[in-house]
Amino acid sequence: MIHAKNLCANIGANQVLRDISLDLAPGEMLAVIGANGAGKTSLLRALSGLLPLESGAITFDGQSTDKVQAHQLARAGLIHVPQGRQIIPGLSVRDNLAIGATNIGLSQSVIAQRMQEQWQRFPVLEKRQKISGSSLSGGEQQMLAIARGLMMQPKVLMLDEPSLGLAPQIVQLIMTTLRGLADQGLAILLVEQVAMLALEYADRALVLRNGACAMQGPAKELLNSRELVNSYLS
Repeated sequence: MIHAKNLCANIGANQVLRDISLDLAPGEMLAVIGANGAGKTSLLRALSGLLPLESGAITFDGQSTDKVQAHQLARAGLIHVPQGRQIIPGLSVRDNLAIGATNIGLSQSVIAQRMQEQWQRFPVLEKRQKISGSSLSGGEQQMLAIARGLMMQPKVLMLDEPSLGLAPQIVQLIMTTLRGLADQGLAILLVEQVAMLALEYADRALVLRNGACAMQGPAKELLNSRELVNSYLS
């Protein structure tokens, strides 16, 4: 679903991505891990069209993303759930879910069907569907952000730090849900600060250090790598 080759990008005078290459297949969860400032968020922003490339190339679903705007990529199924959730606090839970699907021109019947799928996935959201997003707990807001992305029926779902600041039981629920979605065929790119957590659920992992790829391989192998812990995550 995604093929990226030799990505380089700058923010101001700072180079934040250095010759990064990756592939993501349907039904695969790829974790991107690394210390603070390693370039994880910048990589997601580059893939979703929010951070211009200095060089390199990206294809999504077999098509080049060069000169394709971020909102067009989202409509095509490349969905980015950013760090901080960024739900619309003044809208109800139901309206937060509906707004993305409405913007891509789906009928009300299709939106209702997809909303039922999200209620089944996150029952607490159905119970709270009429209250404002700002009234939700942090964990509920993260569920809402993920559910809103899923309303757009993504081909690739990219998530930035979905476990940040959440209670352990909520983290487990979210990670189990993401693993289930991958097992059903969704391609997932997961940026996660808690490396060991990501490696427990992912198929493969890419370790970033100072904007470059330091290590990559099967998640289970990296999970047991002393080199990973000592050299790149300490």
